[in-house]
Amino acid sequence: MMIELNDKPSRVRQCHLLGLARSTYYYQPQPATDAELTLLRKMDEQYLKTPQYGSRSYATWFLRQGILIGRKKAASMMKTLGIISTAPKPRTSIPAKQYKIYPYLLKGKAINRPNQVWAADITYVPMEKGFGYLVAIMDWHSRKVLSWRLSNTMDADFCVQALETTIQDHGCPQIFNTDQGAQFTSTAWLAVLKNHDIQISMDGKGCYRDNIFVERLWRTVKYELLYTRAFSDLKEVRKSLIQWFDWYNQERFHQGLDNQTPNEVYYQFQAIHQAA
Repeated sequence: MMIELNDKPSRVRQCHLLGLARSTYYYQPQPATDAELTLLRKMDEQYLKTPQYGSRSYATWFLRQGILIGRKKAASMMKTLGIISTAPKPRTSIPAKQYKIYPYLLKGKAINRPNQVWAADITYVPMEKGFGYLVAIMDWHSRKVLSWRLSNTMDADFCVQALETTIQDHGCPQIFNTDQGAQFTSTAWLAVLKNHDIQISMDGKGCYRDNIFVERLWRTVKYELLYTRAFSDLKEVRKSLIQWFDWYNQERFHQGLDNQTPNEVYYQFQAIHQAA
């Protein structure tokens, strides 16, 4: 069939060619209400305390606060926040695999130098009139945050941008560890890792302890910054995060690092080996 260049397909035809339902074509996302943002903020704060909660537990928890939401609503909120319960579930059936699951490579592994293992994760960012998402890439040995990006969606693009920037600025790790989130199982993300011969490691589904250092980072940045004020938009969040991550890398010492800062551990190792 020949199509004249001047011909513009009808919207019905466009939907057919793209495999889209017309309802999807015309759909316009509705901004979250103040009440919905308040509920998301409450769930996000509680998740830091009880990551084992699932939708049933959250519905019960909200009810104990005098807020009636159903289990389906709680599940929808968890999806918006990008969180899953860490509680073990009975394996009564094996779901169809829509993507390749890579093994967890860090169990029992001695991690004793920078750029040996990097890790990444995404977290929810509350704002006064909406919300966004933050991705951070961390060097496992030094706890240094190598790169981060903000986005108003959970698409993989902003994660891939952070990954490419980190490799450009710091080289490549031996292993990269993430959870099984859609961003980190996307073709674009995996292609970057494979093109640089980086070994791919993935947490067990819901096993937040497999990526414990990034989970601790989220707890710290939220209680020390994101929960301390109402941000109006992502531009304002970005401005504050630039200062906070600079402080975290340069000045925040860790007992687990012999009271050194992430930058001290990361660059000290490099200086020693360059001198040798």
